[in-house]
Amino acid sequence: MLKTIPISQVRIGMYIHELKGPWMNHPFWRSRFVLKDVADLQKLRGSQLQEVVIDLGRGLDVLPEQIETPPTDKEMIMLELNGPAIGEESASAPVKQTPLDAEHRQAARIIQASRKEMVSMFKDLRMGKVIEADAVLPLVDEISASVARNTHALISLVRLKTADDYTYMHSIAVCALMTTLARALKLSDEEVRQAGLAGLMHDMGKAGVPLQILNKPGSLTDHEFDIIRQHPALGHEMLLKANIMDAVTLDVCLHHHEKVDGTGYPGKLTGSDLSIFAKMAAICDVYDAVTSARAYKPGWEPGIALNRMASWEGHFDQDVFKAFVKSLGIYPIGTLVMLKSGRLAVVVRQSPDSLLRPVVKAFFSTKSLVYIPVEEVDLARQGADEIVSNESSANWGVSDIEHLWAAQ
Repeated sequence: MLKTIPISQVRIGMYIHELKGPWMNHPFWRSRFVLKDVADLQKLRGSQLQEVVIDLGRGLDVLPEQIETPPTDKEMIMLELNGPAIGEESASAPVKQTPLDAEHRQAARIIQASRKEMVSMFKDLRMGKVIEADAVLPLVDEISASVARNTHALISLVRLKTADDYTYMHSIAVCALMTTLARALKLSDEEVRQAGLAGLMHDMGKAGVPLQILNKPGSLTDHEFDIIRQHPALGHEMLLKANIMDAVTLDVCLHHHEKVDGTGYPGKLTGSDLSIFAKMAAICDVYDAVTSARAYKPGWEPGIALNRMASWEGHFDQDVFKAFVKSLGIYPIGTLVMLKSGRLAVVVRQSPDSLLRPVVKAFFSTKSLVYIPVEEVDLARQGADEIVSNESSANWGVSDIEHLWAAQ
């Protein structure tokens, strides 16, 4: 099957069937070949060509992350497996922001302790034991305090998941995102705590899913998909049996896969039927899933994820989503961007003065198509470079850029 795609979607492993344009507009002497070399990809993207024709029978298709339509429920489950103010201003004084590098060390310790606790809790639930929400509240408080000291340290680190700890790390990430979003929505201190606890325990239903399905490396059958879709209701039932009676935690566990247009599950509830906490969890759950790398797909860059999620009509409450974007910044840490100078850069810190001008590390020239010495650039400085667009690392053939933004 032949397919015409824009140059921006070309990637390694595709079979190029036709280069659409005059031969003088590209550097290749042949028009049909398997694209194997990163250097050839970069030459192609740097040429004057706008489109190519690929042969799907002899090479790869475009990456799933480049499809602009929202993921289906089945696609979201596969990912999860292997704004305006709402409420009153919080009475507590704002926490002084800790430098990112300093908070990274604290955040790493908190993540390690939280992961250990989540492993134990999932194990207890599988064995039908009673668990105590009070036992994890100190962890919720630590996670909440960390993101209050520096919004981005823990949230950026927890994106670095392995296949073995995805479920546990995902719960920690959603907890952090929920507390950050709750503050952006100006919820009370008690509601911030409730949101964090609900985020930490939202996926407990997966403790009741057979391990052979939960850990299956390949695609799910329709029957297996139906079983996985039961995890919100299963988790709600398991939490009740485990003596967890917190109303917000139960609500979020049951309804974090609902959509405001009524096409979610398990209840097909519409926006007017959903609590603020369920609306928050729907956003936080999806964001962490799509930005986390899996064995079978790379994670979306954070900026691209926010742009795509904003375009999904009927998925999220728009006021809550706007607050979510504000809480993370328009360019969250780890976002790959194109600068006006023609360099690729990755966002490493937020600027306190402007959401549009973060601190970045430039590392690649799109004009010369080569890596360049890493330069840290504060875009908020007068006369500094400017961001032109969000970019995908897969489109440029660059990889292993986590070391530029993650703590050592």
